[in-house]
Parts: sequence; structure tokens; C-alpha cells
Amino acid sequence: MSVSLEKLQRLRRQAGHGSGVSPSAPLPPAHDPLPALRRMLGIRERSQPSVPARACDRALPGDEIAPGLLRLEQVLAFDGVATQVDGTFARTGVLPTANMLFFDTETTGLSGGTGTRAFMVGASDFVPGGLRVRQLLITHLSAEPAMLREFSRWLAEDTRLVSYNGRCYDAPLLAARYRLARQGSPLAGIEHLDLLFPTRRRYRGVWENCRLATIERRALGIVREDDLPGSEAPGAWLQYLRGGDAGLLRRVLQHNFQDVVTLAHLLLHLAQPENRETDTQPPFARDTP
Repeated sequence: MSVSLEKLQRLRRQAGHGSGVSPSAPLPPAHDPLPALRRMLGIRERSQPSVPARACDRALPGDEIAPGLLRLEQVLAFDGVATQVDGTFARTGVLPTANMLFFDTETTGLSGGTGTRAFMVGASDFVPGGLRVRQLLITHLSAEPAMLREFSRWLAEDTRLVSYNGRCYDAPLLAARYRLARQGSPLAGIEHLDLLFPTRRRYRGVWENCRLATIERRALGIVREDDLPGSEAPGAWLQYLRGGDAGLLRRVLQHNFQDVVTLAHLLLHLAQPENRETDTQPPFARDTP
């Protein structure tokens, strides 16, 4: 027994403990990781911000036609639409209205580039009974290819795109997203009438600016109520993606809806003889790949 006690005392001295050891005292464990782990977890839990409660208002209108892709459609009463309009304001001939597609996008930024994507596409066209308005909205990033495929189904070889600054912004942005999604762009070779240019020739210097909201109020007598500015659309969409409230995103849908309805009114307005002015630079062109 004395040999075992001597060995024990020698081991304790090597470990840095004193030599006075009571044979009845239990030896402490060499290493207990649990207290350190508990302290570590406690620090992490205190440093993490509290997770906000999930918003209760997550409802969005429309039908989910693919995972994360909503489609909305309705037909508005629209009187006085002729089968064709005079295209003098656009330095072109007669324009059939049957194959026109008025379109607009809501995007994650206004600067363009490959990092900018469209999270919403709206379009309207004349159908028997009125003006049909269709909208696509992605509620998850992975739904973008499905949205692009669905929008391509709305286009045909004889489609005439009509937009407001779409030739410089919306169409190139969509073409870039089609390329990144490794889908052939359906916009290539399609005729595109950008109403921004004839509107500027007609109203530049007449009113404070030629923004679509200004033109629709001044020239068309359309006043929007509770409209969400387009600059706030990216934030509204990102807020929803992060689990936030859907209220602002519903207002973006309404903003986009009004944009494509206004485009139809603006085309008919510019085609009226009293609203025409001669062109020096035609806005009517075909989009190239």
C-alpha cells in the first residue's frame, strides 16, 4: 500500500499539485469540457439577436403555377379600341392592336447589369371584351427560370412589344436574365415600340418631366391613390423574401398593374390626330439579340 501511495504522490507532483494528499480525498478529473461548452453556448446565445416573430400577413393574390411563381390575370372593360391605330406618331404605318403586348418589369435595382433581376413582369393586351392584364411574381429566387419560361409563352413572332423606356432598360435586362438562365431569349427580333420617345417629343418642356406617373396624370387624367414609388419596390420584395409582411409587395403588384394599363391608354392617346407630332428619330425598332 505504501508503494501505491508513493506513486500517487509522485504523479501529483508531476502534475503540479502539492505532495500533501489525503488518501481519502477523491482525485479531480483531468479535464471536464462540459462547463466550458455551457459557457460558450451561453455567450453565443446572448450575442445573437432575437429572431422576430414571423409576420402573420403573408397572403399574396394569384395562383401558384410553379414552386415560388404566382400568376395573376383579369380582364378590364376597355371601350373604343379599334382594330388598328395610326402610327404616324411613331413614324410608322398602321399599327394593328390585336398583337400588341404592353409590358413592364419590377426589378431589384435601377442600375441594370447582370446582378439585377426582374422579380415581377406585368403585361396587358387587347382581347375580346376588354384589356387583359397578366402578372408574374416570384416569391423565391429559384423560381426565376420558371417565370422566364412563362413570359416567353406570351410572345409570338408577330407580337409587338409596347413599353415605356423598355428598349433601354426592361428588354435588355430580361434578355440578360434569359442568357444567364441558359434559355433562348424570345425578345430577339420582336418589334418594340417604346412610347417614351414620342411622349418626350410631344411633352418635353410642357410639364415638369416625362415620367410615366406625370404623363398619366397630366395627359390622361389618371390619378393613382396610395401608389408605392417604383424605387421602393426592391425593398418590398426583399422584405417579403426575409419573412416580412406582404402588404408592401401587394402595393408593388398594384403599381405594376397600373403601369401596363396606362401604357394602353397612352398608346391610344398618342395616336389621336391632335396629339401627334412629327418624328426625327423613330422609336419603333426590332430588338436584336
